[in-house]
Amino acid sequence: MAASFYALIARMRHIKRWGLMRNSFEENIQGHSHMTAVLAHALAVIRRDVIGADIDPYKVAVVALFHDASEIITGDMPTPVKYKNPEIMSAYKQVERLAEEKLLRLLPEEMADAYKEVLSCTDHDIEQLVKAADKLSAYIKCVEERKAGNEEFKSAESQIKAILDNLKLPEVTYFMAHFMPAFGMTLDELII
Repeated sequence: MAASFYALIARMRHIKRWGLMRNSFEENIQGHSHMTAVLAHALAVIRRDVIGADIDPYKVAVVALFHDASEIITGDMPTPVKYKNPEIMSAYKQVERLAEEKLLRLLPEEMADAYKEVLSCTDHDIEQLVKAADKLSAYIKCVEERKAGNEEFKSAESQIKAILDNLKLPEVTYFMAHFMPAFGMTLDELII
């Protein structure tokens, strides 16, 4: 039997995000995971090179790249539903763990260990930066939607901004001050 892990990973492009919202442009978990990996890598580089803490930006980026892989099996549950109450959140976390275990079983045995820590990260520092990058990616989506004239994302934008502020991570503060303003610029402004 052929191992189907990578074929399933390729299907991430079919899982849509923001299902309860009217979108100016669709976002899938493959594109979101790529942007989250880019942002997680940036936050880790800031932590290592600006703040001076020990972190491996490449490991952080790989964990971020696969952070929503379980959604290939579970689908993307909208945030307002997922976090509505502790029972739903706990049940969904269990479903995610089962999906991660299922994905690991789809790899040859000799490769599974290499992906276990990627799919089920237990390193607090890495997990912290990936979660921050995930929220930052969602915030950028909201900013881009509002820039396109879509007021549907106004409330989500302010809620996610509050979450980012409450993280009190110097890496996020640095990113917001140095890089976030460019997301409101036009292409001509960006390349000048």
